Amino acid sequence: MAIKIKLFASLAETLKRREATLDYVEGMSVGSVWSTISDDLPVPDGVLTAVNMAYCEADTALHDGDEVAYFPPVTGG
Repeated sequence: MAIKIKLFASLAETLKRREATLDYVEGMSVGSVWSTISDDLPVPDGVLTAVNMAYCEADTALHDGDEVAYFPPVTGG
C-alpha cells in the first residue's frame, strides 16, 4: 500500500501540489516523508503535522495506509 500526504495553504504552494502518495517503507516517519516530498527542504517553523487526523510530532512512526497532513501556521485577527 501507500502513505497518502496532504499539504495545506502555503505549503501546497511551496511544493506545488496539495496531495501526494508514497509507497510505504518500513521505518517511515512524518519527518522522513517531509524530507522525501520536499527534496530535503527544512520544515518551516510552526508547521503542525497530523497522522490520520490526530496531531503528532515529526518522529511519529507511520504504518501502511496512513494519511499524513502538514499545516502551516495560521494567523488571524
